[in-house]
Amino acid sequence: MKSAIYNHFHPEEKAFVDRALEWIDRSAMQHELKRTDFLDPRQAQIVEMLANRNADVQLRLDGGYADAERKRALIAPDYRDLDNEPMLIAVLEARAAGATHLELDHGDFLGALLGLGIKRDRIGDIHVHESFAHIMVTDEIADYLNIHLRQVHRLNVLTDILPLEGLKPVVSKLEEMSFTVASMRLDGIASDVYRISRSKIVDPIRAGRCRINWKTEEDPSEPLKEGDTVSFKGLGRFKVLEVDGVTKKGRIRVKIGKFI
Repeated sequence: MKSAIYNHFHPEEKAFVDRALEWIDRSAMQHELKRTDFLDPRQAQIVEMLANRNADVQLRLDGGYADAERKRALIAPDYRDLDNEPMLIAVLEARAAGATHLELDHGDFLGALLGLGIKRDRIGDIHVHESFAHIMVTDEIADYLNIHLRQVHRLNVLTDILPLEGLKPVVSKLEEMSFTVASMRLDGIASDVYRISRSKIVDPIRAGRCRINWKTEEDPSEPLKEGDTVSFKGLGRFKVLEVDGVTKKGRIRVKIGKFI
């Protein structure tokens, strides 16, 4: 049975699939409530797919605010009321000590948190503003971080724990670009987005450094569609915003949003 399930997933996802199946089985068979750490969008999708296969369990995904990318999952027997179950998510605010501008980015904060021995899955979305950052974390580590997070990169910071209502999320900014392509192949579109040759974009794809909708994709010829989010390690992310018909010469018009 498991081998049939594995066919739906990339080989590198097998370990996570096993963990998710165990959570679901324990909830269905032993009536346990499982609250996971933060899942990335692909992990959340896997849990949702597996939970939907079992009529004895229900699932709730929540990252602390409406448009969260990283979310915690609640997996429970089908008779439990999950609406009133706490997700145990806190907002950690970090402000520059004695400065008005952080001049830090997402990676600086993530690196500082990991440097304190915090596992990545205990950290949700990170929102970096001009003078402060709001970091979604599990309740269990909020007090620890509030005491120990005192430096990010080379900047001293002061922290506080806020209620979820105090969160100020950052809205992602997209640099829009429009061009025509011969086909919707991944390598062709990525080549235009990053302005590098198609031959040079093929290697990172085949090396497993590309993800489509957070799922590893190693086939350069994989077709993209409207709404797909594509990420390359070291190059950034883009989204296919619109596929707008065909030109007289048979080329496809596409509008891309590159995350900046």
